[in-house]
Amino acid sequence: MLDKNVANDVIFEALSLGASFCDIFVERSQVENVSMNSSRVKDVKSGIDFGIGVRLIYGNKALYGYTNSAKREDLISLTRVLAEKYKKAADAKTIEFKTGAFKKIAEIKNISLPLSERIAKFHEIDKKTRSHSELISQVNIGLMYKEQQVEIFDSEGLYIHDSRPYCRASLTAIAKDGNEQATGSWSPGVRGGYGFFQDLDTDWISDYTARQAINVLRAKPCPAGTMPVVIDNGFGGVIFHEACGHSLETTSVEKKASVFWDKKGEMIAHEALSAVDDGTIDNLWGSISVDDEGMPTQKTQLIKNGKLENFLCDRMGEIKTGHPRTGSARRESYKYAPASRMRNTFIEPGKYSLEELLQSMGDGLYAKSMGGGSVNPGTGEFNFNVQEGYLVKSGKITETVKGATLIGKGEDIMRHISMVGSDLDFAAGICGSVSGGVPVTVGQPPVKVDQILVGGHA
Repeated sequence: MLDKNVANDVIFEALSLGASFCDIFVERSQVENVSMNSSRVKDVKSGIDFGIGVRLIYGNKALYGYTNSAKREDLISLTRVLAEKYKKAADAKTIEFKTGAFKKIAEIKNISLPLSERIAKFHEIDKKTRSHSELISQVNIGLMYKEQQVEIFDSEGLYIHDSRPYCRASLTAIAKDGNEQATGSWSPGVRGGYGFFQDLDTDWISDYTARQAINVLRAKPCPAGTMPVVIDNGFGGVIFHEACGHSLETTSVEKKASVFWDKKGEMIAHEALSAVDDGTIDNLWGSISVDDEGMPTQKTQLIKNGKLENFLCDRMGEIKTGHPRTGSARRESYKYAPASRMRNTFIEPGKYSLEELLQSMGDGLYAKSMGGGSVNPGTGEFNFNVQEGYLVKSGKITETVKGATLIGKGEDIMRHISMVGSDLDFAAGICGSVSGGVPVTVGQPPVKVDQILVGGHA
């Protein structure tokens, strides 16, 4: 996508202006989106974007800019603008690029799936979801496919080319009874193509979202108080991602804006808890073969038996903190400089069944499905909605409740997860941070939190 001679000239210019390092990120992305509501196709969109980002590093300072032009003179001009404040005369030499080696992760097959076939499956899902109950008043369906091509050049002679396909579906069912309304949703995504959507189990996804919407609609308000909580697998991992994961990225560690910045090697969680961030898992939405600095991805052990083992680190994180790079440099597009970001982040499975977790808690709350929330990375304070919850009495699930929120601090909840289940599952999401929104996977088996503050309206 970018002539190697042009890339060489740009890097030569950066080094001659005194930069200690320079890299170039080239991206061409093609996106297709289709959506439906009220049983009608709402939007059919497609587009192509192309751009090039140039980064110069002077000591511990990073300067970044981008352009939509691949012309030599435009890229040289951008480089000079970036270097203006820190430039100094320096010797430079021509770079000999060598293609970096990395293992390509497996991806769900991409197939030709005409728009007419996608829309036909939308109507099938819409009909099945509405058939569950006359209380289902609205169904929203979406499908996104993105093909991202990237090239990376740097002043150490690295050249990388990678192709990254992503496919994600979304389904939301809305149940309404008078003035009361509730939703059920599911948004699976994979690293791969339309083969994922063609093979999607429409019976399961329709039943899941409709059942959840009806259950929540009929639920009673949740009581408030400090109590034990069992958080189910899959998207339940969003709490670890938000309340702990972001605090383990050197993006926050380098600023000492993380409660864990100086805790490496210390116990920060219950000994029952181990967690990883693994970019190498085949087909998963958050997997990457190579990161956005050209480093092969890896499995990074974050916490082992309660002890903090590693942080997630990019090049600037390594410069500023001394922690080793982990293949975690990511960005939404060429419009952003890379930063240390999560990939597939999850609590590793333990030995207990869901039934054993529930029986051990006595009375409490079973958070079957988590919703959105907020967190302060500097303090670890979080507030998360429980999308679908149930009261537990004497270890048995009883009535459905709504309006529950889980409130606490990341460092506290990590110490109170005393039992970890065996049934690991994952869920797709988009994580927003300083380098934009990137595909990530959250996950966990069911876990038991000994005590946490539950907000409710009963």
